[in-house]
This record gives sequence, structure tokens and C-alpha cells, in this order.
Amino acid sequence: MGEAVGLLEGELTAERRVLADLDTEDAWLAYLRFGRRLFDVPDTPDADGLLFQYGTYSFDGPATFTLELTRQFEIVDSHGDRDYYVQVHCELQYALTPVLQALGSFEWWFFRDAGDDLDEWAQGLSERAAWATIRTLKPAQVRVYQDRV
Repeated sequence: MGEAVGLLEGELTAERRVLADLDTEDAWLAYLRFGRRLFDVPDTPDADGLLFQYGTYSFDGPATFTLELTRQFEIVDSHGDRDYYVQVHCELQYALTPVLQALGSFEWWFFRDAGDDLDEWAQGLSERAAWATIRTLKPAQVRVYQDRV
């Protein structure tokens, strides 16, 4: 899991692109490729999850519309109990427009151990009406980072 951020960045820039040149659809496809990679995670529920979420937020300045593509890994202690989670983020920020603000907020998790199919999860997201609006946009900023929660 220590290489997860680098692997995500590699997927995002696989076609010799820099992050600033990505459009939303390219980032989504790269995120799905990253989501298909298997990692050595504990054999516990929700140890490896993907999160698709969007909304209007103002964390570090003016409000922006943000699409957050996150992968979460559970880290356990020496007894096999959850210690914390590591999240690897691909955050796409867009200038706030009335159309984007009207989308509200949304989140949908996928957990590998739940027996769900990643392709079905992705298809369900791409069939949402909001995706038709978001997918064609070019983000104003793309950030890739990892944090501990």
C-alpha cells in the first residue's frame, strides 16, 4: 500500500499526460484501472474500498465543486484489530457554476469483500444523470494525495 499513490499517479499520467491536462472522463478511467489492482489487505470486512463522491465544498478557500475518487485501505495492528485507514485521493476541483451546485452532493462506496462487482458499480455511477454533466468537464485543479484517517 505504500506504493498506492504512485500507482494512481501512474494510471492518471499513463498516456504521457500531466495531471493539469486530465479531463474528468480520463481521470475516472484511470481511477477504475487503479481500483482493479489488488493489494495485500487484511481479511476483514471493508478492508479495501472505493469511494465516488461529489459536492460543493469550501475547505481551503472559496467554494468549489469537487469530485473525489478515493481508495481506502484498512491498516490493522499486531492483533489483527483495525488501527486506522489509509486513503488515496484523486480530487478534481471545478469552478462553481449553478449547474454544478444544483447537483448537490452524493457518495457511493464499493467494497471488494462485499461480493459486489466493480464493473457493475462503475456502470451504475456512469448511468447517473449527474455523470452526464460532470464527465465532460475539465477540472480547474487535480490533486493526488494520501492521508491517514
